[in-house]
Amino acid sequence: MEFATGALSTLLPKLAKLLKDEYNLPKSVKKDIKFLLRELESSRVALHKVDKVPLERMDEQTKIWARDVRELSYDMEDIVDTFMVRVESPDAANTESIKGLIKMMVKVFKKGKTRHKIAEEIKEIRERVKDVAERRDRYKVDNINPAPALIDPRITALYTKTTNLVGMDKAIKEVITMLTEGDDMSMQQRIVSIVGFGGLGKTTLAKVVYDELKLQFECTIFISVSRNPDLKKFLKNMLYELDNEKYGNIHGTELHENQLINQIRKFLVDKRYFIVIDDIWEKSSWDIIRFTLHDNNLGSKTILTTRNSDVAIAEQVSCSYKMKPLHPESSKILFYGRIFGSEDKCPEHLFEVSEKVLKKCGGVPLAIITMSSLLANKREDKTQWNEVCKSIGSGLGSNYGMKNMRMILSLSYYDLPSHLKTCLLYLSVFPEDHLIESDWLIWKWIAEDFIQPWKKGDDLFELGQSYINELVNRSLVQAEMYSGGKIYGFRVHDMVLDFICSLSGDENCVAMSHDIQQNISSRSKTRRLSLKHTTWPTTSMSHVRALNIFSSDIVHSMPSLSSFGVLRILHIEECNLKDLKLSVGNLVHLRYLGLVNAYHNELPVGIEKLQFLQTLKLCLSCDLDILLPPTIFDLRELMCLDGIKCYPRQGHQLRNLASLRVLRELHLGKDSAGAVEELGHLTLLRELNIWIKEQMGQSLRDTLIKSLGYLQELQNLSIWQLKGNNLEWERWAPSPRLCSLRLQVNGPLPKWISSASLPHLSYLELCDVSNVGPENIQVLGTLPALCHLTLRAEIGNAKRRLMQRFMFSADVFPRVTECYFIRVVAVPSMLPRGAMPNVESIRLSLRSRDFFTDGGFHLDDLSIEHLPSLRWVVIDLYTRSSSEEEVTTVKEALNHAAAAHPNHLRIIINECK
Repeated sequence: MEFATGALSTLLPKLAKLLKDEYNLPKSVKKDIKFLLRELESSRVALHKVDKVPLERMDEQTKIWARDVRELSYDMEDIVDTFMVRVESPDAANTESIKGLIKMMVKVFKKGKTRHKIAEEIKEIRERVKDVAERRDRYKVDNINPAPALIDPRITALYTKTTNLVGMDKAIKEVITMLTEGDDMSMQQRIVSIVGFGGLGKTTLAKVVYDELKLQFECTIFISVSRNPDLKKFLKNMLYELDNEKYGNIHGTELHENQLINQIRKFLVDKRYFIVIDDIWEKSSWDIIRFTLHDNNLGSKTILTTRNSDVAIAEQVSCSYKMKPLHPESSKILFYGRIFGSEDKCPEHLFEVSEKVLKKCGGVPLAIITMSSLLANKREDKTQWNEVCKSIGSGLGSNYGMKNMRMILSLSYYDLPSHLKTCLLYLSVFPEDHLIESDWLIWKWIAEDFIQPWKKGDDLFELGQSYINELVNRSLVQAEMYSGGKIYGFRVHDMVLDFICSLSGDENCVAMSHDIQQNISSRSKTRRLSLKHTTWPTTSMSHVRALNIFSSDIVHSMPSLSSFGVLRILHIEECNLKDLKLSVGNLVHLRYLGLVNAYHNELPVGIEKLQFLQTLKLCLSCDLDILLPPTIFDLRELMCLDGIKCYPRQGHQLRNLASLRVLRELHLGKDSAGAVEELGHLTLLRELNIWIKEQMGQSLRDTLIKSLGYLQELQNLSIWQLKGNNLEWERWAPSPRLCSLRLQVNGPLPKWISSASLPHLSYLELCDVSNVGPENIQVLGTLPALCHLTLRAEIGNAKRRLMQRFMFSADVFPRVTECYFIRVVAVPSMLPRGAMPNVESIRLSLRSRDFFTDGGFHLDDLSIEHLPSLRWVVIDLYTRSSSEEEVTTVKEALNHAAAAHPNHLRIIINECK
């Protein structure tokens, strides 16, 4: 499905399906359906043409026609879906066989009342389709000639850092100086504001300074406020970020603002903290937030970013840094670097138009990044580049404003293929500065039918990942990365969000809480509803397909869910649902049910009736041990089961869930024999998380290894088990598609861990590995895609194993950025120059006695200058059998090595016995 064509892409196949003989439709109805198919197919072609014309360049008649066709398609799909649910539901047929379903369909159609109703509804739709077809001809919609959008193969890498910090060196130094000025004389708190209009890079600057200094502080958080904030929710978020274990259930509490402020102050009273408060719009918000920042005379620091100059110089702010546009030379470096690699690689025939584009961007980083991403997807055609340049307007240099930035964003939007426009506009359901988790978003896209296979065998989830990669590559969203290199989530810049919210409202794609009545015209129905900070709208809920709620203030005034007759998506996030009984059994169309960070002490009622449910995500913030009901194993359409314990017992048919792609929190024990065997039937699984909290017999452990061997589509696997279960990992042949692997090994390093067996593995965590030595590390260092490694040896490994001199090869760990060796004794000198070129943080285990015996090791072996990207070091120093003087000597050598490194490393030394 695409917003441009409404529901036509999914409706047309459903109409064609109704023509089959087994549905026993009257000839007159079949004739009407054939007419609908012809006319709606023509309308779909016309809508694709309309979609390529910017709204501001489209005449009003065409806008109204396109809106009416989309509304018509949604209405008709609702009718067809409601009918199909009746005939395809297992409850309707009371059987699992296809023949049983067909018999039930025939019975339904033989009932005169039902047949008459279907015929009347199709007849009414036919008249509406005939009307829009006549208007299409009258308005000559088919004659629209949109400008072609040529998309080249990728020129820039998917994960290129968007700003590369071009032209920010001076700003970084100035802000750091403002924060640290006078530290040698006073330990008073310092608060620095960064002020400037949208798109100048305030958040980027604050984040760079934060990353540069955070290791010097005991307590650090980076948190956003945004426009029209719910300050009570913000304060709860602040507590959660400060200590997510202590305040894990804070969102489910009923506390006043002053109580939350007092809790924050109490937490910070004895801590040296560094806090960044991003995107404060109003002074009234700062007047409350500032009371949380306890001035405890420990040298704490705070940065706030704002567009409002009154906030920038408000009470308690020590000094302010005013953002400036990039210098022309820096603008060139950023622009040419993103498109060609450097200025000297720009083709001569594009140099003049490039300079014109740069001038119009006016040194605004967001404008430069957006334009360069757009032009990077164009062929090196001077005509196209000139057209883009002319489209921007009169220029941004001397008169930068939202109107001109909107022109730039509009160019990027209309350059997107239709399916990406749909996916981008859908992001308007989320609040400002919200971290949008990729996995959850993709499952929503799938539930909305936004993702359609291009060819037989296409995996819808992987297509969704490619959509996100494309949006990141075009700089329309800002990626947040796993340490393994995967995009786990992203944020939308507030200027981009403003643009897509405005466009979404114009197109009636998503009705948003802050201006819902204005966005819903009298001739449009609410199809997707996003409620953030408001009361419930008065509009009818009967046509709502997606309901997203992000505010506890309104969730308790929610009307009965039975009024949402065609609801496909129900997502409630960070809401207190205590004492609220959610009954979802009547939502027969529901495909996605998500309760995220929602305080609730029971499961929604009626989940077992949702026979078309694809995604069930229940991340509940409560202390209760909630298990899924046994009836969950009858939901055969389920593709994602996440966030709650799945503990199959005797008689539970895990094999029924054969459509599962994601299964998190699968709990196994001594009575899980049937489930362990049936796990091997879930051959579509791509992500699996297993907890084994009971001792299992040898036969059961062997069956588990055998079942895992059948799961050759796995990309992410986590298995945690009790000590003593000792699964025989050598008998397992892992999926070659594995990207992330987390195992509690309880034995030696498996021999199948090699570059040949695991070519795509980027994240590896191995715990309780026995007899670990340098030779094992050498093997792990050959994994070509590895970005994160945690190798945790069994208890006692660091004490027992003899230290030996070993030199790794110079090409080990080529992509690793995080490397943690726990209870594994190794010295930095074992890594030759060239090894670990990208490692930013490392953890090593050392024994102080090894530097004062005949083992051949010296304090010079602690030098780490040859690791060029290193920022942070943790040393577990085992001091047994060493004198206090020897321990002090080793610690001094370690501190000297950290200080001598060009990056002036932060080092933490943990003394262990």
